[in-house]
Amino acid sequence: MSQSSFGKKFVVTTWGESHGKAIGAVLDGCPAGLSLCEEDIQVFLDRRKPGQSRYTTARKEGDLVEILSGVFEGKTTGTPISLLIRNTDQRSRDYGNIAYSYRPGHADFTFDQKYGFRDYRGGGRSSGRETAGRVAAGAIAIKLLNELGITFTTYAKSIGPVEIQTFSEEEIRNNSLCMPDAAAAEKASAYLEKCLENQDSAGGVIECRIKNVPAGLGDTVFDKLDATLAHAIMSIGAVKAVEIGDGIQVSQLTGSQDNDGFTQENGIISKTSNHAGGIMGGMSDGSDIILRAHIKPTPSISQPQATVTSAGEKLDLEIKGRHDPVIVPRAVVVVEAMAALTITDALFANMSARMDRIHEFYHR
Repeated sequence: MSQSSFGKKFVVTTWGESHGKAIGAVLDGCPAGLSLCEEDIQVFLDRRKPGQSRYTTARKEGDLVEILSGVFEGKTTGTPISLLIRNTDQRSRDYGNIAYSYRPGHADFTFDQKYGFRDYRGGGRSSGRETAGRVAAGAIAIKLLNELGITFTTYAKSIGPVEIQTFSEEEIRNNSLCMPDAAAAEKASAYLEKCLENQDSAGGVIECRIKNVPAGLGDTVFDKLDATLAHAIMSIGAVKAVEIGDGIQVSQLTGSQDNDGFTQENGIISKTSNHAGGIMGGMSDGSDIILRAHIKPTPSISQPQATVTSAGEKLDLEIKGRHDPVIVPRAVVVVEAMAALTITDALFANMSARMDRIHEFYHR
């Protein structure tokens, strides 16, 4: 598996650079017979694309997806699905001043140390624009999982110091910050206005709730479901921490507070609480999977920042170009996509371990 591929049974490989001709993904392992068209994917890309509000980059990309292979007469064929998204609004001239200097908070220095050469235009391969390919592939995973009754609710839990106090799923789509709390969204907007005035940026927390995942997905050692979810979410460039269930709070609890009890009703075993976030012993337990991704502030800010050139010369760098003062709202669908790719891969791995489930899936 190359550094640009994720998954074992349901494998996505992304390709392309921020200022290249196009970006995209190849998805291998999708079963034949799934109804799929470009619009199924486009609705997810529209949630991620730039230029949608004052708090996103002004770069105007339609992010229109083209399905090049793997679909015939509206159905997947079981062969690799190739997805293309053309870049149409690059302004490479904005990056001339960083060709030989290292932007604080970016991959410029580490890219040079690894390869000795880099595409400095918008970060090249390390740009957040790479995530469009993930979202396109993740949209297919979500459509497949939805047919099995598995659903996702993903939103901004906090932006900067502002955290939601109430929850309304309908409200997530009603404000540009993807917050399920209208009052919190208004406060977060005011906070972002101050960041813009100060030529600064903000981070936040994204929460994803996954319902109706069957018990038993995952493994007991290195491929624990929470481990693979953490791997998937941490592979998103802006993510600096991942929590499952109670997350870091468990370090302050006692065993009696943290343990989830069990009960049985009408022959169905369920938990009395969900501190574990839907995963125990590395495997799904049938309750909602709850994960959170902590997103760092956008590193591209207009304030002068101390750095050096590749030759070691000191300078104060002011980053030009069109950048998001907060990437949390656009990253919501990226987190959702990577979670869906992980669950689908685990589902297919679990099915491969039991022939009865393979037959059940393919002959349902």
